[in-house]
Amino acid sequence: MSAGRVRKLQAEYEIQPAYTYFPLHPDTPKTGRSLADLFKGQEAVFEDMRKRLVELIAAEGLPYGDRTHTYNSRLAQELAAWGDSLGATDALHDALFRAYFVDDLNLAESDVLVAAAESAGLDPGKAGAVVEERRFKETIDAHWQAARQTGVTGVPTFVAAGAGVVGAQPYEVLELLMERVGVPRRGTASL
Repeated sequence: MSAGRVRKLQAEYEIQPAYTYFPLHPDTPKTGRSLADLFKGQEAVFEDMRKRLVELIAAEGLPYGDRTHTYNSRLAQELAAWGDSLGATDALHDALFRAYFVDDLNLAESDVLVAAAESAGLDPGKAGAVVEERRFKETIDAHWQAARQTGVTGVPTFVAAGAGVVGAQPYEVLELLMERVGVPRRGTASL
């Protein structure tokens, strides 16, 4: 969802986005956890969050399925870091988004990750090796450490020149961030 906003910012402002991966619910077991269990006793809060998420995703023109579980995203992050190294960030993030938010697939399963990579145009054999051999484990360890040092507490978090906003924010809030830190718009001369 945030990828669309990042792409729009990149088209309108002189930025070069880079992802830092963050451990959201890293203790989730490989089999996943039901959202009902995760938010037990907080059903009203969960329902409000779910409604807001559905509205934000719809506003972005993105599909959204009826998710029932959350899954451990560690291996998906490792695969995404591999995609970043190949210049396939957008395509792979889109495929992982679809697998998780639309199809409610378990991102801790190797076959799900390989299928996402293949749908993003990446070699499925190489993707499988990246996941099985944990080739980007240290990369994600470093990302998690950087996120902790930066004070990231949720996703998405947008940071520019040391300032940031947390959460799925309207595009206008991200524009204000760009203006606040002095990022020029594309096609305008700096004075």
